[in-house]
Amino acid sequence: MRKSLFLTALLAALLAFGAAPRARAAQVGFSLNIGPAPVCPYGYFPYPPYACAPWGYYGPGWFENGIFIGAGPWFHGHPGFHAWVNNHYDPRFGYHGAMPHRGERDQWDHGHWRGHPTGSFHGNEMRDGHGAIVHGDHGHGH
Repeated sequence: MRKSLFLTALLAALLAFGAAPRARAAQVGFSLNIGPAPVCPYGYFPYPPYACAPWGYYGPGWFENGIFIGAGPWFHGHPGFHAWVNNHYDPRFGYHGAMPHRGERDQWDHGHWRGHPTGSFHGNEMRDGHGAIVHGDHGHGH
């Protein structure tokens, strides 16, 4: 009887151990696929959802031969790059005016905006290519 009780207890313990949930090794995966840069006539904002920026947000330093050099994850400028923006044209700062849509045509003509001389730009904030504010004395924003 004693042997039978011992075997029953042993069998119960083995069954309980086998039925107990087992700890699984944690699996962590990370994938980043940002896709192609937005096609916008005057560049796109450097933060999600990367909406098209209106004319006047980016200064001429953000364009090379009339082509936007990128911002945020698609920035293609040199290390240490910084240039002016006018955040009055940013919806996060209260702008409610017209916004271009993805795929619209730009108004560039031989390196200058048609109807808008580049000298009319007045920036109020220096930013790097990833959208971060650059502090320090960098001129007057023109």
